[in-house]
Amino acid sequence: MIRLIITDDHPIIKDGIEMALANENNIELVAFVGDGAALLETLDKIEADVILMDINMPGMNGIEATQLVKKKHPKIKVLGYSQYDEKRFVRLVLKRGANGYLLKNAASKELVQAIKTVYNGDIYLSEELPNVFDDKPRRKSRFMFPKLTSREKDVLNGICEEKNNQEIAESLLISHNTVETHRANILLKVGAKNTAGLVRWAVENEIV
Repeated sequence: MIRLIITDDHPIIKDGIEMALANENNIELVAFVGDGAALLETLDKIEADVILMDINMPGMNGIEATQLVKKKHPKIKVLGYSQYDEKRFVRLVLKRGANGYLLKNAASKELVQAIKTVYNGDIYLSEELPNVFDDKPRRKSRFMFPKLTSREKDVLNGICEEKNNQEIAESLLISHNTVETHRANILLKVGAKNTAGLVRWAVENEIV
């Protein structure tokens, strides 16, 4: 029996996956959690074999959570789960320890196949993904992935102006927590580790 945990901040995902797994007698959904921090707490109480990890979550995102899970529970398989199909993003997830990457538009049959594949110790990459290990150079474009929302661009501009979270929040008339969430999402999309990396990416891609 494959013990599965779903980590996703959208409860509707749970319902869809439960339907997809309804006829799978050897996959058991043992927990559904909404973010990376809750996942780590759950793993202290419940044993799991595979984690279906949403990558873009508020607070601790899926990439951060994957790295921590693999460090503390190296035997657990992590299957990244996202709508993003840009290969440098996929490679970042795999670099952090994920055992595979599945696009959210995958059919039920592929979802089951992906879970079983990583459980058996192999790497699984979604059928619709580009060749993530193809290193052919690509022409840089200011419109290349990742595409930021208008609010994320506002926050990024504030970061590049060396404003702290509170200053950005006051200038945009949003909460401090909302700024933190946008900052985390930008880091996730860009693949940067810190503020310096964000600023460098923004300059290189002519975002600011």
